[in-house]
Amino acid sequence: MAKKAVLMLAYGTPDSTEWMPYYLSDIRGGRPMSEEFVQEFRHRYDLIGGSPLTALSYDQAKKTAEELQRRGYDWQVYLGMRHWSPWIKDTVGQMHLHGIEEAVGIVLAPHYSSMSIGRYWDKVAEAQKAYGSNINFSFVNSWYRQPNFLQAVENHIRAGYEKFAPEVRDKVKLVFSAHSLPARLLKMGDPYDDELKTNARLIAERLGSVDWMFTYQSAAHTGEPWLGPQIEEVVVDLAQQGYKYMLVAPIGFVCDHVEVLYDIDIEAKGLAEERGMQLERIEMMNSDPLFINAIVDAVTQE
Repeated sequence: MAKKAVLMLAYGTPDSTEWMPYYLSDIRGGRPMSEEFVQEFRHRYDLIGGSPLTALSYDQAKKTAEELQRRGYDWQVYLGMRHWSPWIKDTVGQMHLHGIEEAVGIVLAPHYSSMSIGRYWDKVAEAQKAYGSNINFSFVNSWYRQPNFLQAVENHIRAGYEKFAPEVRDKVKLVFSAHSLPARLLKMGDPYDDELKTNARLIAERLGSVDWMFTYQSAAHTGEPWLGPQIEEVVVDLAQQGYKYMLVAPIGFVCDHVEVLYDIDIEAKGLAEERGMQLERIEMMNSDPLFINAIVDAVTQE
């Protein structure tokens, strides 16, 4: 029987803000950046006490391995990061040395785009070539329709409503969000936008009669249009429409990290408070047992 494994992949984050220039340079493909740009990101990480992404991703991998074992799958689980340690290249090399023959790759992001998920698969292919490895990989492109994932998000949203006083919960605007990408992907026929909006609709239908919308966040400043509307614009628009309560559900992310802890909890929340709004956010998936079950369902196709 072939020796099989799961390769879980995530974005990556530096261990210390001292490494911020190298981290940002990797994300930007070596393009030059100003010292002000680097300092801004150091400031964001300092405000949230550093990103917990790596530790949370390791815990998600650990819990996934435990659930696989519980179900009778004797598969090792590996973790690789696209922009920081443990690098995808190093992890694939480790798998090769361990004699892994077959593997399922899954990115810790439930929605597919060639600009995001597709680039992880490219990194795996590059690593295989570098090590002369011929692991037979199969890839989970998108898994937002997994029943346990939908249930986990629904549960977190219902809990999120409890952050508001009972008498105003029917006045809360539910705002789904995800990381923006360049708008040109729409002309490419990329499924990212459709998958996210379908995901939001499916969850809204499970919740029943809710006032909801979908938005994007965390767009980079690259000089080209990015998918919108951006959450900062939405906060302003909702305030102008008379909304006082807003619950953000970042369905494009699966754990606490800077795009959630800073972009939503500090920046968007600050904009809301300036306009007399109460903005709350649902708890992230992190290692929620239902969420871990969704990952295992996806990699085993159960």
